[in-house]
Amino acid sequence: MEELDSKGNFSVLGKPVVLETMADLLAAMMPIWVAIAFGIVLGWSWKPRWASFLVFGLRSRTRLLWSTPPGLGARRLWLAITAVTACSMLKQLWLKFSAWRWPRTDFSGKETQSSSSPGDQQQANCAVSDEDLRKFLLLLEDRDGGPAWQMMMDRSTTGMAYQAWRRDPSNGPTQYKSRTVIEGITPQLMRDFFWDDEFRVEWDDMLLSAKTLDECPETGYMLVHWVRKFPFFCKDREYTIGRRIWEHGNTYYCLQMGVETDKVPRKNKPRRVDVFYSSFRIRAVESRKGDSQLTACEVLLFHSEEMGIQKDLAKLGVRQGMWGCVKGMEPGAHSYLASRKSAKPLSRPALMAQITTKVPASVFRELGIADTALERNVWRWIILGGAVALACGVDRGAVGKVLLFGIARRLGRLGRKL
Repeated sequence: MEELDSKGNFSVLGKPVVLETMADLLAAMMPIWVAIAFGIVLGWSWKPRWASFLVFGLRSRTRLLWSTPPGLGARRLWLAITAVTACSMLKQLWLKFSAWRWPRTDFSGKETQSSSSPGDQQQANCAVSDEDLRKFLLLLEDRDGGPAWQMMMDRSTTGMAYQAWRRDPSNGPTQYKSRTVIEGITPQLMRDFFWDDEFRVEWDDMLLSAKTLDECPETGYMLVHWVRKFPFFCKDREYTIGRRIWEHGNTYYCLQMGVETDKVPRKNKPRRVDVFYSSFRIRAVESRKGDSQLTACEVLLFHSEEMGIQKDLAKLGVRQGMWGCVKGMEPGAHSYLASRKSAKPLSRPALMAQITTKVPASVFRELGIADTALERNVWRWIILGGAVALACGVDRGAVGKVLLFGIARRLGRLGRKL
């Protein structure tokens, strides 16, 4: 029942409407106050660098307070902070409720149709499927259910760092994991470098020959035939490998595995290797120079194959020959970079490497994996919003410009790391 109180204010059941409205407004503005508090804490953490400038500015209070109309700078700063908070909140809501999007897409990123198109049929014929990508993503997160990895090598040169691990599963051959970081190479160039079989024979001493048996221009899938050189007391080995590349942001997931085919008949020499797996992730990482620049390239490789050699002897051979094979990778990559700068026409395998399949962000959510590309984009938005807030709210005088320059430099460093 509505009535007037003793002061003439409207009330509902004896409670003033104005007080209830104010309480609702304060509750609704809570996220904004949290964002402001976060900004204050962040600013305080930067205090040692520019506190002296701030003290100098406070001595000339008249300039700081009256160089702009009263309240104008505060209002602009308030609006900028509100805009940044609202943009990030809306973006998160949109991603969280991505089920609203229409039409729904399947894992391959194509619209679901009642009848299969020629492109879908070609993808179905690929021996390397989306399910293989899912397994590889879990392998990258050490969530494949296998045993723990054991460190076996940690070496480096001026332009490359290399680490290697191995483990013995309950069944199957020994599995190897390696992390290689090469300076001055982009992920795109490294992707083409590994896929270019015509150039690979120039830096991979074990590769005797390579031939493309089949390819799919829709998905970039390739079926290749390799012959690799083994020690003199062993027969050379041949491989029929299916391979395909997925892309997410500036990260590439390159899958290679042995597949059966009748395009190459079996022979006594070289010996066919049926169990083969060699997949890797390529992405840009921060340089070892410590300049916060993403000018290095990381290759995280998982490799296993059934070579037909006694397991302990195979492990010894891999350990002895691993570094000799890997150390030629860095000069080979830079030689490939030089050849690309000379405007030589790309080989067919290098052209096929540029045909990739997009990985939908929903895949990472389904597998419970953090989407690093999405996180980097969100932080870039926050940094951009912070720069706008500073430009709108900081005094335009000499002191304000010094403060703005110092903080913008810090934001720029953080943005380059992302």
